[in-house]
Amino acid sequence: MGRIYDTIDDTMRRWLGRQPMFFVATAPDERDGHINLSPKGGQGVFTVLGPRTVAYVDLVGSGAETVAHLRENGRIVLMFNAFTGPPKIVRLHGWGRPVPEGDAEFAALLREFPLPEASIPLARGIVVIAVSRLSDSCGFGVPRMELVAERDQLMRWSEKQEATHGERWKDRYMGANNVASIDGLPGYDVGAAVTKEEGRALSSSGRAL
Repeated sequence: MGRIYDTIDDTMRRWLGRQPMFFVATAPDERDGHINLSPKGGQGVFTVLGPRTVAYVDLVGSGAETVAHLRENGRIVLMFNAFTGPPKIVRLHGWGRPVPEGDAEFAALLREFPLPEASIPLARGIVVIAVSRLSDSCGFGVPRMELVAERDQLMRWSEKQEATHGERWKDRYMGANNVASIDGLPGYDVGAAVTKEEGRALSSSGRAL
């Protein structure tokens, strides 16, 4: 039988910290807009900031659906599954806000994460969630799976991007890929000018990694 919790206590915080990945879901206001569901993982990307506040580091990626939806309405839910040990699913419903890398709050928030130093340059923002509903459920239908290893493709891809496009590759990549959602909602505000040709090159570089 599922439970609803008032706060994230130490037991729940430790359980959340042991899970190697989680899922994030958001949706736009428009009825015909695209719902988004994204897996998140990687060492140190998630943290508990308070009894009803959590956050995760948003690493650079091919889209900006979550940020675009949060800028429109703030609604978000995070889901964690236990793939080893006793079965359990935890959902954190709440209201999220994106803190972009250029925001004055970003640096202070980033220090709250046990993020490997090598991953820090890949952070394009932080999503902070005020949890309005914290619940668990049995998870009996979730299969047992073991973590083999963290993937290193993102790091190798970023190194290739920098070698090919220079030290400002991330700004240019985000300018080509992260300024709007697939429904045209504003995503990350990026000032880097990118031509169509550069955008295609930045988007395709490293796909085979």
